[in-house]
Amino acid sequence: MKKWAYVLIAIGAALWGLIAIFVEGLYEYGFTAIQVVAIRVIVAALILVVFVLIKNPRLLKVEWRDSIYFIGTGIFSIVFFNWCLFTAIQETSIAVAAILLYTAPAIVTILSRFLFQEWFTKRKLIALFMTLFGCTFVIGLLPGGSSSVSFFGVIVGLGSGLGYALYSIFGKYALAKYSSLTVTTYTFIFGSVAMIPTTGLWTKTSELQEPGVLLNAVGIGFLSTVIAYMLYTVGLQFVESSRASITATVEPVVATLVSVMLFHEQLTVWQVLGIFLVLSAVMIVQESKKVRMKQSLAQ
Repeated sequence: MKKWAYVLIAIGAALWGLIAIFVEGLYEYGFTAIQVVAIRVIVAALILVVFVLIKNPRLLKVEWRDSIYFIGTGIFSIVFFNWCLFTAIQETSIAVAAILLYTAPAIVTILSRFLFQEWFTKRKLIALFMTLFGCTFVIGLLPGGSSSVSFFGVIVGLGSGLGYALYSIFGKYALAKYSSLTVTTYTFIFGSVAMIPTTGLWTKTSELQEPGVLLNAVGIGFLSTVIAYMLYTVGLQFVESSRASITATVEPVVATLVSVMLFHEQLTVWQVLGIFLVLSAVMIVQESKKVRMKQSLAQ
């Protein structure tokens, strides 16, 4: 099942990589970046609640003392990471913000060592370095890239990586008690509660009735959010948080390919190298059962 878990995580990440299609569509109607995030979270929450009510309403039954997990995944992860990312883009640049965001696998690996007793391995460390360098090449910061980065920009950029990483951490705790569907549903319910009063979507009522907006809202909320997060969360049940996070870094690769094929952006040799490094890291992190058994015995 672990092999399929990696496949599910990779597919979920690929769907995240497609999100630019729907984001660009919503931008054309005048929505701001934070409003697009709100649309994504709210639509996802509505779809998930309806689905769960039809499938098995008992899945919505949780103990209120466990709300801390969903505050973690929904607010500290989804909302916090998006705010940090958009702020980092304003303070630095898209490239620098994206690089700082993909410090998430390193953060997950470090936190998982102390929270879940997941050991550092040579393969894991090599995959981490390859992933970070690969993302750098894909985004185009290296070679020869230069930018003036403020201290505050670095802090919020690292904050976006931390917020992104926290989904794996809080999700791991929640999955020990609840199904992946329950965890995903409450993640977006809590995220929606936090975003509705802060984004001013009520000022866009006329735009929200446009067929094009509705189509893009369903795309961003269902395909690139509900399905993506469900696949990722299911896969997370069977693999370590650190490996799941590394595997999910196929997202920037897919996003780059989408920009080239649909938005006709040029793909450089360095970006191709970055894609190769990221995909290689995904394969390296999937250790064979034999290798894992040997390491377990050695430890």
